[in-house]
Formats: sequence, structure tokens, C-alpha cells
Amino acid sequence: MALPRSLQDKLALPVIGAPMFIVSNPDLVIAQCTSGVVGSFPALNARPKELLDEWLSRITDALQRYRAAHPTARVAPFAVNQIIHQSNDRLDHDIELCVKYRAPLIITSLRAPGEVVARIHQYGGVVFHDVTNVRHAEKALEAGVDGLILVCAGAGGHAGTLSPLALVGEVRRFFDGPIILSGAITTGQGIAAAQALGADLAYMGTRFIATREANADARYKDMIVNCSAKDIIYSPFFSGVHGNYLKPSIAAAGLDPENLPTADKSAMNFGSTRVKAWRDIWGAGQGVGNIHDVLPVAELVARLKHEYQVALDALASARTAYA
Repeated sequence: MALPRSLQDKLALPVIGAPMFIVSNPDLVIAQCTSGVVGSFPALNARPKELLDEWLSRITDALQRYRAAHPTARVAPFAVNQIIHQSNDRLDHDIELCVKYRAPLIITSLRAPGEVVARIHQYGGVVFHDVTNVRHAEKALEAGVDGLILVCAGAGGHAGTLSPLALVGEVRRFFDGPIILSGAITTGQGIAAAQALGADLAYMGTRFIATREANADARYKDMIVNCSAKDIIYSPFFSGVHGNYLKPSIAAAGLDPENLPTADKSAMNFGSTRVKAWRDIWGAGQGVGNIHDVLPVAELVARLKHEYQVALDALASARTAYA
């Protein structure tokens, strides 16, 4: 289970900050990377598409300057999320810019990335792909991806339904490469648990929404701090794909989260209000109950590192006790 060379000795914590629609921006990515965890963003967050060039330039330059000023620091590479789907009419444009800036890591979603992998590999980039089941994992590996992101039950946004206890073990039967685990991971203990299951890295999204640098409405951040697992609903209603959302945001949009209509559409009209996922209906994972404050990214990562080390020490003591 070796990490790609671009990640080796670059991480202060075995974490990738998940790319989040609207929320992930250059400020968040730079803060994550300079704190020693991979920062990522969806290419589609840069709108209009010409803005992506500016974002990639800014992130690349900021990380180069930080590395020069802090030669002993572990500065993580950044990642760009690309939606591999026919509805993404700017995919070729966005991939060309990733090639131009030699984006170290590309995270692909929805469909097996096919020819995208070859284009990224040409300059030495790495491709990780989101999957929710074994079939999708096998198809991604056939396409040549370097690692798999297992999006398990409890993850924020578009999540799968399988327990990580099941999916990690099944994937490890046929894949010994990098596995990144997603699903309600909000603490350092959760990061250690992901590795104990057989994953190499943890994939964390919801916890980074409640940070100073995240491009999220203050009400969104407060809602995450004040909610718990009981406030999460899993529904396909808002985007056509099952996802985990905060019930209070649904209620604030004038809908009853316990009695949602059955139609699966990306946007619905209710009177004069147009309701959309991510803009009006806010995604979050089941781990929200472990989030109690909004912090700067650097402070959050420092806390996670402490919690992670405490968890590792506890596991070491347990092994000794049962040796």
C-alpha cells in the first residue's frame, strides 16, 4: 500500500480535503496544503471557466512561495476534481489547464475517466477516482486510475450506502494500491480508524466546511456546528442522485424534510422559490455531531494531528495488552 511519489513525505496528516461544490476555493486549498493535508476543489467552482486559469496560477504560486519560505515544512500537493460526464461541456478545457499547470492530483467523479487518465499520466500526474461499490472500483481500475476513493455510508453530499467495514475489505481483495476512505470522518480518531480498516488516507469534507477559509455561508457553518447525525437526511430529490443533506436547510427552504416529493430533478419550483442542492440545500455527512466550532484550517489540522496521535497511542496500548 504505497502512496504515489508526489504524496510521499509531503503530508503532515494522512488526509485529503474533499472537493466541495461552491465551498472549496483557493483560500481553502492553500490553507489545507500549507497545513500538510491535500487541498482540493472542483474545477466547476471556477466560474466562468476562464477563472480556472487564475485559480491554478494562484494556488501553484502560493505553494511554491510557501515551500521556499518554509523548506522543512511538509507542504501537501493540491488536487482538482473533474466531473467525467457528458453534461460537463467544459471538461476538455479544464483538463488542458490542469495539464498546463501540471496539477499533481486529479480526482475524477461519476464515470470511469477513460482517456483523461492518459493525459494526466503524460506529465506525471496522479488520478484518484470516486467509487461507491465494487463494480465501480473495478471499472475505474480498468481505466487505469492510480487510486480509489471509497465514498461510503455517512459521507456528505453524494454518498454510497455501503459500510466502510464491508467496502474496504472487498476492494483490498483485488487492489493493493492507494485507498482513500470517505464517510463521516471528522476527527483524528476517525483518520486512525480509516487506516486500521486498511485505507491509506482519510477523505474529509464536512469538517472543512466549518473553517474560516471555506467559501460557505456563515449560516451553513453554524448549522453544521449545531447539528448532529439525526439532522442528516439521505435523499435523491435535490440532484437526482442520493445525497446526505442537513434537514434544517431543507426546512428553511420551505420544504418538509420528512415528506419530500418523490420527483428526482435537479431543481424544482415551489411557488416563487427555486430550490437547488448546494446553494439552498446544504450537504453534510453524518459526522456533524463531532463538529463543535469554526476554526482556521491550520488550527483544525493541528487538533486533528493531536487526536490522531492519541488514537495511535491507544491502539498501540491495546495491541500490547492483547499480545
